[in-house]
Amino acid sequence: MGTALVYHEDMTATRLLWDDPECEIECPERLTAALDGLRQRGLEERCLCLSACEASEEELGLVHRNLCSFLPVLLVACLLICSPEYIALVQKTQTLDKEELHALSKQYDAVYFHPPFLLSSGKPATWDKQVRTQAQLGHSGTQDTFHCARLAAGAALQLVDAVLTGAVHNGLALVRPPGHHSQRAAANGFCVFNNVAIAAKHAKQKYGLQRILIVDWDVHHGQGIQYIFNDDPSVLYFSWHRYEHGSFWPFLPESDADAVGQGRGQGFTVNLPWNQVGMGNADYLAAFLHVLLPLAFEFDPELVLVSAGFDSAIGDPEGQMQATPECFAHLTQLLQVLAGGRICAVLEGGYHLESLAQSVCMMVQTLLGDPTPPLLGLMVPCQSALESIQSVQTAQAPHWTSLQQNVAPVLSSNTHSPEERSLPLLGESPTGTVAEDSLSPLLDRLCLHPAPPICTAVASTVPGAALCLPPGVLHQEGSVLREETEAWARLHKSRFQDEDLATLGKILCLLDGIMDGQIRNGIATTTALATAATLDVLIQRCLARRAQRVLCVALGQLDRPLDLADDGRRILWLNIQGKEAAIRSMFHFSTPLPQTSGGFLSLILGLVLPLAYGFQPDMVLMALGPAHGLQNAQAALLAAMLRSPVGGRILAVVEEESILLLARSLAQALHGETPPSLGPFSKASPEEIQALMFLKARLEARWKLLQVAAPPP
Repeated sequence: MGTALVYHEDMTATRLLWDDPECEIECPERLTAALDGLRQRGLEERCLCLSACEASEEELGLVHRNLCSFLPVLLVACLLICSPEYIALVQKTQTLDKEELHALSKQYDAVYFHPPFLLSSGKPATWDKQVRTQAQLGHSGTQDTFHCARLAAGAALQLVDAVLTGAVHNGLALVRPPGHHSQRAAANGFCVFNNVAIAAKHAKQKYGLQRILIVDWDVHHGQGIQYIFNDDPSVLYFSWHRYEHGSFWPFLPESDADAVGQGRGQGFTVNLPWNQVGMGNADYLAAFLHVLLPLAFEFDPELVLVSAGFDSAIGDPEGQMQATPECFAHLTQLLQVLAGGRICAVLEGGYHLESLAQSVCMMVQTLLGDPTPPLLGLMVPCQSALESIQSVQTAQAPHWTSLQQNVAPVLSSNTHSPEERSLPLLGESPTGTVAEDSLSPLLDRLCLHPAPPICTAVASTVPGAALCLPPGVLHQEGSVLREETEAWARLHKSRFQDEDLATLGKILCLLDGIMDGQIRNGIATTTALATAATLDVLIQRCLARRAQRVLCVALGQLDRPLDLADDGRRILWLNIQGKEAAIRSMFHFSTPLPQTSGGFLSLILGLVLPLAYGFQPDMVLMALGPAHGLQNAQAALLAAMLRSPVGGRILAVVEEESILLLARSLAQALHGETPPSLGPFSKASPEEIQALMFLKARLEARWKLLQVAAPPP
């Protein structure tokens, strides 16, 4: 299965026909810029390209048979969302002239309507004239807003169908007009039909889905989606948005964190309001790690819909945020561990053409399975972002066990302000907006590097057939020279038998392949006796090859090598074992392995990933030693989540007694497949919460992504 790209050139036909500074930014060039970017980088040809089309009369008849006589070509799913009167009104715009369309547009907030084709008199052309004009211009359909809005909603439906029937794994619908502001009986904020809400209703009705997650990372609040699902517990809606205490459009009190849904839907609306501009990569990551992902894992969605607005990216005049395009690659990959990887993204906003195109490319390459590029800048959330995160946690905690157990150390007094942690590559104007002359060089640096020719390889003395490796995983046969292997093993000669040296040679060859960019990641096996020594050799080899930072996540009876220099710059060692948490230094600590699913998720989302993103390693060594205690699903999830901060460069070292049980799930996770579920969500135990609280309270002064709470008044 692959990635779908749904598009139709007719959606570039509508444009503003009169002066309106508010609406002029929603232009056809938004789609052409995004599509050109995908083509220039060879991403479009790697996707399954689907031409968007309108729903049939048969689809309409599934629900609203009585409307077929006068609305024969409307989307049946549209009618699950929109009132028939509103749809009829939008259809009527096909018969209005320019002045009448202008007058109608003024009745809505930030909306314009476009006619089919206009004669020089300003009147709509007859049908025959439209057909002749289409032939002359090469258009396959009409130019009117009604047609384009139906295509946009239809594209979202096609994408959902493709994903839920298994034709593709995920995909993106490149559409306009956008949809997330549209309400049941009103266009709003450039939006005519609510594309993502329609897609969610369609997935529920046609496929019987009971849990759908909608992630809205557009910089504006998608109030239309919120209104539609406000009392619906089957749809979890998460939106972050520029809010500025209600002074930013759409100026709604229900955009604040205390709006959590109504009736049975309480807790299923999650608003994260940004109360200042300039939010960057660290702020977006903190929101995902400390709010969205804990809720999403507890919710356990069957499908993820993304309202993919890129006006939340750097350079956009609407958002005035600082998140760089590659941040959206990381956000996408973090979502891929949910819902079996079934992600349907639908374009919403995005008005800086270069930033929009780059961000779309970053998302699509991640959907295709390419490694995430490194994130730029310090991983230090600003105070305002943390205050917003805390307000969401406070509002949502009564409804979610995962937030009741969330560990939130109080901010230290030296928490960085946005100015102190601003990305060093960016230049700001006196108003706080990003200067254009600093944006272009930044975007030019965002190269989409080709994926390594080999995704995942295994170095093991166990035959590949016995390991039941998934297709596409290479069984490593190469080895470094025997003399070189012996030289590296000399410090641990007592730990390596002859067969261990042969295996070590293969493991070193595998590590070299990963560091050279020929292999993305790998799995290696060792005997229980040689596991610790092998890990020490691998660390030394990474440092000798000039790795700047190596993250070691060691599970089980694996102590940090005594002779390893602790300079606080190159090695971060986290040991998951024992019964108590302990801190040797800011770069060396241990914690018990949680026994509950809630505790294990808190460990990954609340400790491991914030540390990994803050450390920004070149390489991750994940070692499963004697008595590591990990189950299949836990090992796979840990490996899958660690892929994001390091661009997939992981070497998992597993002692032989566990490899037959873990090899396939580990290989699948490293290869990009969604890890299996941890099972029903269970609340972390008091002991597990206490261990994490102990570590986070002491480490947050150095590792700022651990902070999730504002100081008391």
